Amino acid sequence: MRAYSAMSPIVTLIAQRIALGILLVLAVSVLIFAGTQILPGDVAQAILGQSATPESLANLREQLGLNQPAYIRYFHWLGGVLTGDLGTAMSSGQDIATSIKERLWNTLFLAFWAAIVAIPLAITLGLIAVRYRNGWVDKLISGVALASTSFPEFFIGYLLVFYFAVQHQWFPAISTVYDGMSLGERLQAIALPAAALTLVVLAHMMRMTRAAILNVMQSAYVETAELKGLSAFAVIRKHAFPNAIAPIINVVMLNLAYLVVGVVVVEVIFVYPGMGQYLVDHVTKRDVPVVQAVGLIFAAVYISLNIIADIAAIVANPRLRHPK
Repeated sequence: MRAYSAMSPIVTLIAQRIALGILLVLAVSVLIFAGTQILPGDVAQAILGQSATPESLANLREQLGLNQPAYIRYFHWLGGVLTGDLGTAMSSGQDIATSIKERLWNTLFLAFWAAIVAIPLAITLGLIAVRYRNGWVDKLISGVALASTSFPEFFIGYLLVFYFAVQHQWFPAISTVYDGMSLGERLQAIALPAAALTLVVLAHMMRMTRAAILNVMQSAYVETAELKGLSAFAVIRKHAFPNAIAPIINVVMLNLAYLVVGVVVVEVIFVYPGMGQYLVDHVTKRDVPVVQAVGLIFAAVYISLNIIADIAAIVANPRLRHPK
């Protein structure tokens, strides 16, 4: 009974976070659908062109269900999404779920390798900055991090292309991936976009890691550990870092969400066949079903990772795990 009562607050909070996440996804689906419906212009006209006859436009609107009320079209679309049917692309007639499957894998592959580099490096730099806080090492790391956050993604991307692809030709400027490539070939193809994403998220994670650990360093138990004669790095590693893990997890998960959702600019720069490039290509064609599907997937991924961050913070909270 005691173990159950100890777990009850955690289980309740986790259930609340999951329920809130589901409600947020539903709310975002309404906003995405409404946003695509109020776009200026006529979808049928955009598909058939300016020379289309009124009869052909009327037939296409009837075929696409554009004559139905908006709420009926929304529930029809949502029902399809819940059953795995994302619809058909207007511009190509291809099944959206089939087209997205490979591109989503490409985006996750890119985000995974960017995270593999960025997360350990950011945490390590944050620990080093705390160890030498207010010294020249701390100021150098913080200054470089602040400078990197000041540059937009497209600027970083074009710098990488100019230096590594144009001048030295170490990596390809266009990140082309396809079936049958070996892991080494894929990693070489995504090296520059992964580096761009790493530089974008690295500084934020490092600065937040540093701030979280410095906040814990003011605690009484850290001062006690220092009085015991432990080295500065041992105090940080054994006492400060474990107790600052909850806010660090939150920052890491938020940046992981950005790596998946915020890849649009990077994918366009490197012509990488991921979700971002797929979205931009179909926005220019005013392909509403594709925009709705990709927007909902991005929103679901972002919300899910935020919920996971909340749950991790709840589980890592010792006051909830060991209530008095």
